[in-house]
Amino acid sequence: MTQAQTQARKILVTSALPYANSDLHLGHMLEQIQTDIWVRFQNLRGNDCLYFCADDAHGTAIMLKAEEKGITAEEHIANIKRDHESVSAGFNINFTNFHSTHSDENRELSYMIYEHLLANGHIASRKISQAFDPEKQLFLADRYIKGTCPKCKSEDQYGDNCEKCGATYSPMDLLNAKSTISGATPIAKDSEHFFFTLPAFNDFLKSWTRAGHLQDEVANKMAEWLDSGLQEWDISRDAPYFGFEIPGQPGKFFYVWLDAPIGYIASLKNYADKHGIDWMDYWKQDSTAEVYHFIGKDIVNFHALFWPAMLDSAKLRTPTKICVHGFVTVNGTKMSKSRGTFINAQTYLDHLNPEYLRYYFAAKLTSAVDDIDLNLEDFIQRVNSDLVGKVVNIASRTAKFINNAGGNLVSDIADVDLWNKFVDAGEVIAAHYEARDYSKALREIMALADLANEYIATQEPWKLAKQAGAEAQTQAVCTLGINMFRAILTYLKPVVPTLAADAEKFLGETLSWTAPVSFRGNSTINEFKPLLTRVEKEKVDAMLEATKEALAAAAAPKATGPLVDDPLAPEIEFNDFAKVDLRIALIANAEHVEGSDKLLRLTLDLGGETRNVFSGIKSAYDPKDLIGKLTVVVANLKPRKMKFGMSEGMVLAAGPGDKEIYLLEPHAGAKPGQRVM
Repeated sequence: MTQAQTQARKILVTSALPYANSDLHLGHMLEQIQTDIWVRFQNLRGNDCLYFCADDAHGTAIMLKAEEKGITAEEHIANIKRDHESVSAGFNINFTNFHSTHSDENRELSYMIYEHLLANGHIASRKISQAFDPEKQLFLADRYIKGTCPKCKSEDQYGDNCEKCGATYSPMDLLNAKSTISGATPIAKDSEHFFFTLPAFNDFLKSWTRAGHLQDEVANKMAEWLDSGLQEWDISRDAPYFGFEIPGQPGKFFYVWLDAPIGYIASLKNYADKHGIDWMDYWKQDSTAEVYHFIGKDIVNFHALFWPAMLDSAKLRTPTKICVHGFVTVNGTKMSKSRGTFINAQTYLDHLNPEYLRYYFAAKLTSAVDDIDLNLEDFIQRVNSDLVGKVVNIASRTAKFINNAGGNLVSDIADVDLWNKFVDAGEVIAAHYEARDYSKALREIMALADLANEYIATQEPWKLAKQAGAEAQTQAVCTLGINMFRAILTYLKPVVPTLAADAEKFLGETLSWTAPVSFRGNSTINEFKPLLTRVEKEKVDAMLEATKEALAAAAAPKATGPLVDDPLAPEIEFNDFAKVDLRIALIANAEHVEGSDKLLRLTLDLGGETRNVFSGIKSAYDPKDLIGKLTVVVANLKPRKMKFGMSEGMVLAAGPGDKEIYLLEPHAGAKPGQRVM
């Protein structure tokens, strides 16, 4: 039965949400490219396949990064979202909708699902002890604590495990532990947290993980987790935190474990509300739609255990299949900042055609959970050999002879048996795409390209064209060549959409795969123009050099100093400054202010006029040391009513605060009341 004879499938596809706190790298692009290929394939086959994603936009790290940049968290995630969407578009990732977990839809759905979990008895609460930063007044994740390993005594280790000896420990076991945020010594502090009762779903998950939703190797790994005993899953964090506050629990927020995966549904709902469809058609328990998640192996325990259990408790359907992939390595090693191989996606786009990477990843991707190595020498060779040397070469060797004859394709099939091989291969290739075994699909396609090139080399149309009376044969040979090219580009269209679009302009048609590929004759093609240039080693080297430079700049010590910590205010005009009346004042008396931790009361003599001024310099000065000193005061500042009385001016001091406060003191000879010019 052909694709055209089957009923169109209704499919929803998601890929893991990138964190809205950093740039996309080639690991992210492996996932998005793999997903996009599958979605494009499904739609090319006539199915109704939608692709939803979003930024994971909550968390302490986002809050701190926004604070560091001097912007709101909302501004920060909006900037990151814009960058993420731009990069994904650069790689031809065709999202149906890209949203954010910090959205009205996500808040609404998170509340709804949480209330279901609570009503079903699947939310528990208890006090836990955590490391707490007493200066920053926030609980610290392990990555925000560094100190000395309690076992091997290696310094500068994170709060969960030692990179030197491999020891694991609690953050409070670290020696000389310090908060990486403030430098303060963490203390242990109790707080109430909320948990999803995952162990209650042990039997459900044992059945679900063996019901065909997972790859075999993933199901086997989940069996290990299930056999070792499931733990309750912490879904909460304490204020301060950037996220959604838990209903009825002031100061408690949903951790990303709960509201991030709901982002898949929220992105759909955002789209559905705009297009008049019901998101529940995809997520209700009796939905006939298919749902596929594409994720990396680092988050498989969450997506294959917590997420289906939570959906089940909320009376929503679970995914049809979770498609797990491995990591990206570069030249055989883990992407490394120290080696200069941690390649940002935008850095790649600045130097190389995204179609190259789409093809290379596809040529290596299987349905297994294997790491994908970007071997840069092999990358250059394979792309140049396959796409340029084989595929595009078919058209470049035959099109000119068709163009020379007016661009007309003839109806005769020069080699019926050969053409039938291209037609028959379609369903085999489609089956490989369906199974996400792209490497097998591309091997089949490249085998066809080899057959096409062998045929053209044997027929030698460049010689036939010079022979009197061989015009018809020349056109028949080249027409078959163009049709073989059409078939190959149809099969490659999910992988290299831009190349396919350029080929369609040349062919004057839209390549379709809803039925077996048909032979095209008695029609015209357009003038052939080069479709793809070769990968240049120089550009690959330039990408690596740019990567190293970016990593070096990021690792360089940040500039410090007063102007960095406290940048200059916007410029003002001289007339603005002239409005400020600065005068020399004698401190006639200074005393503590009862009930205040920061203020001193200063009695100032301005040369005939006495002023009472409150100043926040108590941490730096003993009052008796100030009496009799000269200072500078803003004399025309409107008196301010304060808790402890009226303050009639303001003395000037420098410094960041605390012990570092330095009262301005004029040189000897200055007299009270003199204007400071």
